[in-house]
Amino acid sequence: MKQLPNNYDLEERTAKFGENIIKFCKQIEQNAISRSLISQLVRSGTSVGANYMEANAASSRKDFQNKIFICKKESQETKHWLRMIAEYLPEKKDDIRNLWKESQELTMIFQKITGSLRGKKGLEIEEL
Repeated sequence: MKQLPNNYDLEERTAKFGENIIKFCKQIEQNAISRSLISQLVRSGTSVGANYMEANAASSRKDFQNKIFICKKESQETKHWLRMIAEYLPEKKDDIRNLWKESQELTMIFQKITGSLRGKKGLEIEEL
């Protein structure tokens, strides 16, 4: 059986995403403003992978669905904090842009999963 590339292994991909968020944040000098932004970004960025791990260990379809929805919310929140840091550190925009793109891709993947679980086509989702 042919093995899929790593970008199809969501467990690995979300873990790498969290690691990249941490590596990026370690480069930022901490002060009163950046400390809060870093904290929020690390929490949301690493939470994507943690919730995906929980989804894979879900006890029911509904539990899986809820965890995947949380993954989507956390990846969306991560985009927000990346935007705030881009405003604070415009010189880091290239690094931030790459992280933002990965966060957007993850958001879309989790959106598609939640849509599929609800039997919907496309990327529309209703509130839980």
